[in-house]
Amino acid sequence: MLRVRPITPSDSDLLKMIAIESGTGFTSLPNDEALLENKIEQSISHLAQAATGPSSVTYLFVLEETDSGEVLGTCGITSAVGLDSPWYHYHIGTIVHASHQLGIYNEFRTLYLCNDYTGSSELCSLYLRPAYRGSGGGGLLSRARFLFMAEHRQRFADRIIAEMRGFTDQHDSNPFWEGLGQHFFSMHYQQADFLTGSGNKVVIAELMPKHPIYIHLLPPEAQAIIGQVHPNTEPACRLLRAQGFRFENYVDIFDAGPTLAAHPDEVDAIRRSRRAEVVIDSTPAPDTSRLYLVSNTGSHDFRCIQTRLQPTLQRVRLTPDQAAALEVGSGDAVRLVSLPTATRL
Repeated sequence: MLRVRPITPSDSDLLKMIAIESGTGFTSLPNDEALLENKIEQSISHLAQAATGPSSVTYLFVLEETDSGEVLGTCGITSAVGLDSPWYHYHIGTIVHASHQLGIYNEFRTLYLCNDYTGSSELCSLYLRPAYRGSGGGGLLSRARFLFMAEHRQRFADRIIAEMRGFTDQHDSNPFWEGLGQHFFSMHYQQADFLTGSGNKVVIAELMPKHPIYIHLLPPEAQAIIGQVHPNTEPACRLLRAQGFRFENYVDIFDAGPTLAAHPDEVDAIRRSRRAEVVIDSTPAPDTSRLYLVSNTGSHDFRCIQTRLQPTLQRVRLTPDQAAALEVGSGDAVRLVSLPTATRL
């Protein structure tokens, strides 16, 4: 059975492997052993503490196969971005140049450096290892975060964002960086990518032009990928849009990937999720039953699975195996939400 749980020290080697596998552009998990170890330690420490409100910590989770213990992927939620250092984006806006005397009116799209998403919670670090894609594990990894956020609302802000990984070409390069950023840094995209993932995004922002950038003056290749996602990120992007996330004309200053945003009550899985009391029953739900996402109500011991259920308004019947995976017993509370009918188990 697949389940999502918080990361532990024993997952460090897997996280390092993912940092290498994920490649260029996956800036939230850079190939930096010390930084990854620190992320794991912070996640474990803060999940064990009582919530006092949004903070700069990133909670990390993994997807594991309960029978083998093998870890198949990871995901994360940053409680609040931009509290330790400025959180930069480009906002796509419009500037009008007009002359009544000459009868000329022109509208130009621009990129304006801003910090508008400071304090928002961020979905990040979603990665499913290639051999396990297409089995429904990616959806479980992504959606499990919504049940955690629904159960522990006090840990998170009133706005959630997700920076989508930007487009890279067959040479593992990003045309937006080549058309804009590299002129101010004189370094290759991969080197700048490592700097960003190592926490130096502020350095990049400090050296970028502070005035609005006219998009039509950029190379056509750079213009074409503004707001585009990496092919490997398209499934995650579709899932978030289906959940209620939207593009608000903000893109990453580094690779021009789109940032999606929503308020918690606009996110489908958060809004519709509810608590129910556990009843242990050895009889599994029929194969025709609807798929549900179900989690326990813990923080440091959070567990989440995807399975077929037939809950009532106040109770849900779980088999012993399901209850064991969630680490709950009869009478305990769980949080659950039904999934779209097309969702794969």
